[in-house]
Amino acid sequence: MNIGTASEQSRLPVKTIRYYEDIGLVTPLRSENGYRDFSDTDLQTLKFLQRARSLGFSIEECRELLSLYEDGNRASADVKAITQSKITEIDRKIDELRSLKKVLTTLSDACHGDNRPTCPIIDDLAGRSDPKKDSKEQSG
Repeated sequence: MNIGTASEQSRLPVKTIRYYEDIGLVTPLRSENGYRDFSDTDLQTLKFLQRARSLGFSIEECRELLSLYEDGNRASADVKAITQSKITEIDRKIDELRSLKKVLTTLSDACHGDNRPTCPIIDDLAGRSDPKKDSKEQSG
């Protein structure tokens, strides 16, 4: 099948498929005229990559998972280890996002949001003030 059909069936943009080919994740055959000729196996690989990327796996993690996918003698423990590592990374990112939300909420709460030019959010971004301290001083 051609790259357009592979794109439709794998739900990956043509540009992404070309990139995956460039970095060696998929290697379609070439017809005599130089066009890519994707096999059913190539299509399964592209679908695998699409799903893995949608779950947040990096290109290198996808490369590892793909090698395990293609290895009939793989140990499921290896696949689980990669997945658990991804879960740990996601938990760390969630903690970072919660922390960011807390800081942004504090900044937003400290801002009057009116027509005055003073703004604790701008002051904080410029490194000029502490919104927690400012809001305590205003309420005290």
